[in-house]
Amino acid sequence: MAAMTEEREGTYVDRERVERVRATMVSDDRFGDLANTFKAIGDLTRTKILYVLGREELCVGDLATLLGMTQSAISHQLRLLRTLKLVRHRRVGKVTYYALDDDHIGNLMLEGFKHVAGIEG
Repeated sequence: MAAMTEEREGTYVDRERVERVRATMVSDDRFGDLANTFKAIGDLTRTKILYVLGREELCVGDLATLLGMTQSAISHQLRLLRTLKLVRHRRVGKVTYYALDDDHIGNLMLEGFKHVAGIEG
């Protein structure tokens, strides 16, 4: 084990490792954005919505029917998911359809399911 050295930033056991990680750090704003994404996904209803929208683009009424919820409740959740750029919408006449914003969200969900199922890779 390397000897600890005192530096202005703190005490190091392995300064090279610390510096390698420090070089990859992102801004607190980015960490906050990621934390907010995980908070959004951390809600059971929003997780279900994201799962469904990863399979099909659907309107609020169809989402409400599928998930056994009111359209108002679904709309409320979709507003938050849109604000966080997790879902996007498009209008066709009077109907608004929702889908995942991009493949990253679907991949995040897939990796989460792999994790809870204990699947590697």
